Amino acid sequence: MSIGSKAVTHEPALFVADAVGLDFLNSIATPVDVPVDWIADGAGFLNWLEQARLVPRDVLASMRARARPGELDRVAARARELREWFRTFVLRHAGAPLVADIAELAPLNELLARDQSHAVLVVHDDADAAAHFAIERRRRWTSPETLLLPIGEALAEVVASEDFADIKACEGPVCTLLFVDHTRGRARRWCSMAICGNRAKQAAHRRRRKAAKPR
Repeated sequence: MSIGSKAVTHEPALFVADAVGLDFLNSIATPVDVPVDWIADGAGFLNWLEQARLVPRDVLASMRARARPGELDRVAARARELREWFRTFVLRHAGAPLVADIAELAPLNELLARDQSHAVLVVHDDADAAAHFAIERRRRWTSPETLLLPIGEALAEVVASEDFADIKACEGPVCTLLFVDHTRGRARRWCSMAICGNRAKQAAHRRRRKAAKPR
């Protein structure tokens, strides 16, 4: 899947894949005519992370406030490299049960190995239940580079939890979006009925009208 010149936008991103890891691949897409890259720069990258709910808002605000000039743009470039590497992996294996050499996933494991997280005891005080202790994982957000870690986890979740036989590309003629088909009968064809599904219905209607006209 090759995506050429693209527009930069901080408009609401598309989340149609039914898997956050594939939504990350869809952070560059062609929703109308021109390819749009939601993580083309550092500001867009942070906005996408917030929309995906992968990083707490206070952490993103802190990163915006203390990042050095150009630092977030460099991390966004790393994210784009990760995106295209994982896209290649997904497209190589999509459509059949995943049988892959773990060596193929070495870049992902290298990213995950950089994580610094720890367990912490917290109290959950629910309105309709008695307060109770729970264990939560907390990440140390030591630098903008750590913003890549929750993305790495989302990609690993795709590999570990999704059936690659159910990963599909939208059938829209110019659409580049990927998704996991979790529908009954695995009959999903479009990224969404509101986008490409509706276009296909309109195109079919035009063909029927044209065929029905007297010659």
